[in-house]
Amino acid sequence: MSNVVRSSMLLTGATFLSKFLGMIYLIPFNALVGAEGGALYSFAYVPYTIMLSISTVGLPLAMSKIVAKYNALGDYETGRRMFKYGTNLMLFTGVVSFLILFFGAEILAHSFIEDNSNSTITVADVTMVIRMVSFALIVIPAMSIVRGFFQGYESMGPTAISQVVEQLARILFVLISVYIVIKVLGGTIATAVGFATFGAFIGAIGSAFILILYWRYRKPYLDRQLQQQRFSSNRATKDLFKELFSYAGPFIIVALATSLYQLVDSFTFQRAMIAAGFEDIWEIALGSINTYGHKLVILPGTIATGLSLAILPAMTKTFAQKNMVMVHQQINQALQIVLVLVIPAVVGLAALANEAYGALYGLENIEITGTLMAWYAPVGLLFALFTVTASILQGIDEQNYTVLSLLGGLLAKVLLNIQFIHMFGAKGSIIGTALAVGIAVVLNLWRIKVAVDFSYRKIRRRTMLIGIFSAIMCLVIWLVKVVFGMFIPYEESRLGTIIVLILGVGFGGGAYLWLAYSSTLLERVFGGRVPLIGTIKARMNKLRNRSK
Repeated sequence: MSNVVRSSMLLTGATFLSKFLGMIYLIPFNALVGAEGGALYSFAYVPYTIMLSISTVGLPLAMSKIVAKYNALGDYETGRRMFKYGTNLMLFTGVVSFLILFFGAEILAHSFIEDNSNSTITVADVTMVIRMVSFALIVIPAMSIVRGFFQGYESMGPTAISQVVEQLARILFVLISVYIVIKVLGGTIATAVGFATFGAFIGAIGSAFILILYWRYRKPYLDRQLQQQRFSSNRATKDLFKELFSYAGPFIIVALATSLYQLVDSFTFQRAMIAAGFEDIWEIALGSINTYGHKLVILPGTIATGLSLAILPAMTKTFAQKNMVMVHQQINQALQIVLVLVIPAVVGLAALANEAYGALYGLENIEITGTLMAWYAPVGLLFALFTVTASILQGIDEQNYTVLSLLGGLLAKVLLNIQFIHMFGAKGSIIGTALAVGIAVVLNLWRIKVAVDFSYRKIRRRTMLIGIFSAIMCLVIWLVKVVFGMFIPYEESRLGTIIVLILGVGFGGGAYLWLAYSSTLLERVFGGRVPLIGTIKARMNKLRNRSK
């Protein structure tokens, strides 16, 4: 396998584990705080994520790009210099963003909800949870610049390990604190969610500790590179900052993408649902879309996140060397990896929407939450494609175009979201997001084609094959539900739902993997034999031969 694929698999594995843990912990979290807590949690995390993206101003990924560029030229001193200045800048912007979010929390809370509705969530509750999550902004921006520096060296281990440690520390704090508040002290849901959002700060401390250890371990090697350096670009710091920010701007937009769509929902969802006559269910719907369901939907997209982080320094280096044949190969492989893995994942999630949501969060209101899950699942593919196409554009120096594509999609979301909610209820919010992300993806794909004269012919053929295999997978899932549904009451029993979910994923996913492997699709996409599947097949053949 190529270095890009290996790096991608490492980051994807770590990111997937991090996101998976972030989804699993919501099972006990939901049991403790319910739909109300999920909606309140989303009110805190959406503005926090946006402020985090603004405070980092896109520098972590821009740092990886600038370090990769100057390392390719043999100029290690420039990357180290920008790392030092970037870290100091992130410390400053982190503190400023914390102060803005902390003291602006009440203004945001009044913008999100109306206190005169029958909602159990108040403006004071929203204000408190936003202030609690804001403390993480002090640490995370500076921490993320360290990740970007290591990624510039195509070293993905520090990012991967620190991500997992950050998530583990956060989850442990969230679950312990929420349990104590609710079960031991008999506190309110708002107080419990406040402690849950403060968990982001605890996780950041854990991640920063790991990165400091990595830095101390790697520093002697990095110092030797500086001593052996034979070439220096001798660029002024002012010029380097101009170059860094020229890369960074579009990264802000990409990092903001999902949160901006959710922010539109935060401003419009409650009022639009009440106006449309859905006042009784808006909390359930918002919690299921923006908190509980979103964790499921973005899980397949972790493939794209890991791939985009891995491909950026490699493609930047290849493009700087003007090796267009290799650039085309990297684009082809990046898009095909996303399609071959994410398409069946989102299709399977849509087919098992009720079972997936019910197994994780319970069957209460499943007629609402399961339906929303089925509508939201396919949007995961669009999120993944936007992440990877944006990363490709940044790798080929077309990063400014990502701003235009995202703004085009966001404009559609802003203009149509309220109308869609009035027409389709809570599903209208999902339709608005799908339309917005879809517009951005189409524009990105068009720009890639124009910028490097890229042909999508091979990708179209592979996508058709993936679609056929995914349709067969859906048929298998349907048969599983019909057959086992005869004696397992999975629509009424949570245990039955879990059993059918496991069977559906096992038989459906197994059918897809068998078809993809037997047809050599996986081998062609990953550029070589897929070791795990090959090992399984070899052992099965060995067992078969022994039985003879």
